[in-house]
Amino acid sequence: MNHDDVPRGIDVLRVFCGPDGRHGNALGVVRDGSSHPDEASRQRLARQLGFSETVFVDDPERGRVDIHTPGLRLPFAGHPLVGAAWLLDLEILELAVGDVFARQDGEFTWITARPEWAPPRTFQQYASAGEVEALPGPPPGDGRLYAWAWEDEAAGRVRARAFPRRGDGVTEDEATGAAAMLLSAHLGRALNITQGRGSQILTAPAPDGTVEVGGRVLMAARG
Repeated sequence: MNHDDVPRGIDVLRVFCGPDGRHGNALGVVRDGSSHPDEASRQRLARQLGFSETVFVDDPERGRVDIHTPGLRLPFAGHPLVGAAWLLDLEILELAVGDVFARQDGEFTWITARPEWAPPRTFQQYASAGEVEALPGPPPGDGRLYAWAWEDEAAGRVRARAFPRRGDGVTEDEATGAAAMLLSAHLGRALNITQGRGSQILTAPAPDGTVEVGGRVLMAARG
């Protein structure tokens, strides 16, 4: 969707922007979830907007939110929650799977969540960042794929691209917090991930099994 055509009552954020403020994954935020009270109408709007995810704010004080892709409802997703935490400026977001803790730290917004809440995906490691960048599109196969390579293993710097392979019109996900969280948990270390065209995602696993995921959020358009 063109940012000039945003329907009234919807904010468009860019989540996980690069250090220069560019890129990031577009997110639709429906400020008043009651304007689309049932799942069918939410799914229609998410399809119409065409972003990889749209979040509906059901209670802005308590941080109760609901996340939809163009094709399905998600119990958890990273970039919608980082975006919602930034917009609502809350310390807790309420999801059906559990509470997500949030904090602001200078230019970064962070959420803390459990990796098992994230939808499963396949990780495919490549030998170099250049190989990841050269992928012409999603490799054959089904299910969510996270293609990644070390840019600098000692420094925890990763180059990644995400291919949802859901058949809903989203060929590539510009920045995927849930995948970053799962990779960080899998590797057991903090990561600085450059994904897509130049988005940046930071992660930090904690001893209790949670992972913190952070990035920059900017307002792109207000409807």
